[in-house]
Amino acid sequence: MTTQTTWPPPPWELRLRAPVVELPEWAEYAPDRACVVATARGVLEVHSWDRRTGRLVQATDRPQGTTLCTIDPLGAWVWWFDDTAGDEFGRWRRQPFGAPPGEGVQDPVALPDAYPAGLLLTRDGTAVVGRTTDLGTEIHQVALGTTGPGTEAPVLLYRHPNDAGAAALSHDGNLVAIEHSERGDNRHMALRVVAADTGAVVADLDDGPGKGLTALDFAPADGDLRLLVAHERRGRAEVAVWDLGTGLVEDVALHGPDGPLPGEVTEGWWYPGGRELLLAVDHEARTRLYRHVLATGVTVPVGPPDGSVSDAAPRPDGDVWLRWSSAAAPRAVLSASTGREVIAPHGIRPAPSAPVRDVWVDGPGGRIHALLRLPDGGAAGTASLPAAGESAGVPGADGGSGPWPAIFDVHGGPAWHRSDAFSPHLAAWVDHGFAVVSVNYRGSTGYGSAWRDALEGRVGLTELEDVAAVHDRLVADGIVDPARSVLAGASWGGFLTLLGLGTQPGRWALGLADVPVADYVTAYEEEMPDLQAFDRSLFGGSPSEVPDAYRVASPLTYVDAVRAPVLITAGENDPRCPLGQVLSYVDALRGRSDYPGEVELYTYGAGHGSVVDDEEVAQLRRQLDFVRRHLPAGPRPAPASAGREAAPS
Repeated sequence: MTTQTTWPPPPWELRLRAPVVELPEWAEYAPDRACVVATARGVLEVHSWDRRTGRLVQATDRPQGTTLCTIDPLGAWVWWFDDTAGDEFGRWRRQPFGAPPGEGVQDPVALPDAYPAGLLLTRDGTAVVGRTTDLGTEIHQVALGTTGPGTEAPVLLYRHPNDAGAAALSHDGNLVAIEHSERGDNRHMALRVVAADTGAVVADLDDGPGKGLTALDFAPADGDLRLLVAHERRGRAEVAVWDLGTGLVEDVALHGPDGPLPGEVTEGWWYPGGRELLLAVDHEARTRLYRHVLATGVTVPVGPPDGSVSDAAPRPDGDVWLRWSSAAAPRAVLSASTGREVIAPHGIRPAPSAPVRDVWVDGPGGRIHALLRLPDGGAAGTASLPAAGESAGVPGADGGSGPWPAIFDVHGGPAWHRSDAFSPHLAAWVDHGFAVVSVNYRGSTGYGSAWRDALEGRVGLTELEDVAAVHDRLVADGIVDPARSVLAGASWGGFLTLLGLGTQPGRWALGLADVPVADYVTAYEEEMPDLQAFDRSLFGGSPSEVPDAYRVASPLTYVDAVRAPVLITAGENDPRCPLGQVLSYVDALRGRSDYPGEVELYTYGAGHGSVVDDEEVAQLRRQLDFVRRHLPAGPRPAPASAGREAAPS
C-alpha cells in the first residue's frame, strides 16, 4: 500500500493521523501502573504506563497493531493477545511491566490457539482463560505464579458446544462468573458461577427466552459474594445485585431529581469499599455516568453532562477516569473530579467537527432516532425537525439552505448504536459539504429490548425500512438531495448497504460497504464460531435449518436489482465478514451484462478493520474519490477549511 498526500494534509487526514490514547487499565494493588492502548508510529499498540513518572513504554510492535490487553492485579505483567494479521485467532502472551517489544515475552498458557473468550487474572498469578473454537467454548484455570510460567497443567472449569465466555472473577479469585448460551441463544445469555478450586457449580441465573443477563463486576473484597449483573426483565437494560451467599437478586433503581432515570444501563463497576456503584447509562444516543449509593438509593451524575463516555472506571481514591467525546469535540481521557486530561497523546490534536442535531421521525415500528451533522454545524441542537411540509430553514455552508448531498450512515452491530461521539470518518464527509445522517434503526441498543429485537423475522429489511423513513423525511424537509444520497456503513452497516442497494435501488445514488456480509450463506460457513452462534440466534437456526430466512436477508439474493455504483472494502483476514463471501457477491455483480454501475473492490492485509493510520487514510481517500467520480453532478465543493484534496492511493 502506498500513501500520497498534500502538505499540509487536510484536516480530515490529520484527524485520522492524530495520536490516540485509550483509557488506561490499572493494577488493583499498584494503581499507578497501567496498560494502555495508544498510537506508536501510526499504529495502535499496547503500552506500559507509569503514572508517577509519566513514562509510556511501548510493549508490542506488530504490523497490524495490538489492541486487546490487560494487566495483572500486582502490576507485574502486561498481557496481550497475539493473533495473525487481525484474524483474531491466537493466544495470550505476557511480558514484564515496562519491558519494550520482545523483551521477556512469555507464552504462559499451554493451550492451543483459539478465539479469545475472556481472560481473568488473580493476585496470586492464576489466570482464568476462555477460548472458543469450532468445537465450542472451554474455560480453564491456569496456575502461573507471579514471577514466571507455571508448571501445572491447565484445569478445565467449563466446556460446552455453545457460545460462552469468562466474564467476572471474585476478589479472592475463586468464583468465576460465566456468560453462556446453553439454551442456544447467544443474544440473550444466562449466567453460571463455578468454584475454581473444585469446579463445582455454585449458582445459575437464567431469566428465560428473550431476556439476557450480563455479569459486570464482583464486589471488591474477599468473602463478599455480591455480583453486579445487568438484566432486561422490564424491557430495558437495568442492573441488580446478585448475592451468591443468599441467592437473592436485588434490583438497583436509579432516580434523578425528576423521577426514575431514563435510559439503559450498559456498564457498571463497584467503587472501592463496595457501598457504591458507578453506572453508565445510554439515553437518546448519549452515554453518561452516575454514582449510585446502595444504602440510600441516591443517584448523582458524574463527569460531563453532554457527549458520550465510551469507557470509565472508579479509581482507588474515589475519582473516576473516563474517556469522553462528542460529535464536535475529539476524544480525551479525563478525571471526573477535575475535568482535566489524565493522559494525553503526544503530537497533533484533531480538529473539532460539527455538532449533531437530534432527528425524530415516525416510522413503521415507532419513532426513529437519528443524528444529523451539517456542513456548517449551524443547525445543531436538540429540537425536532419541523413537521412535514414546513420549511426546515437550515442554512447551508454556502450561505443558502439545503438540500445537501448526504451520507446515510448505517452503524454496525446490529446490537449497537451511533452516539453523540467523535468520528474522524464522519467528520471528513462534513468537511466535504455533505450532510451526515446516522440512523439508530430497529435493532439498535439504547432504546429498549423490544426495539433491539424488532429486526427478528425480517433481518435487514426491518432496519432498512427505518433508514428509508428518515430519508423520506429529510428529503421532504429539503435537507437531503434525493439524487445525491449515499448509503454507507461497515460490518452490519456494510451488510445493510449492500442489501439496501438491491432492495431499494431507486433510493440510493451509490454505496460504500466496508467489511460487509454480502452472501449470507457463505458468510455463515466461513465466519468465526461465535458469529455463527449469533446468526443461529437471530435467524432461528442455521442456513440448512431455515434456508428461506437467510435467502431473504442475503444481499446476493438481490444482486440483479442493483443499479448504483458501489465500493466494497474487505479485510483479507477478516473472521467476522470473511473475504470469500464478498468475492462471491462481487463476481455476481460483475457478471451482469446489464449492470449500469461500477463495483470497485479494495482489499487490505488485516482483519475486521484496521488500526494503522496509513491504511485508514488510504481507505477514506479512496471513498472520497469514488464518490467524487460517481455522484451525480458531483459533490458540493469542500469548504475552505477542508484543505486541498490529494489523489487517491
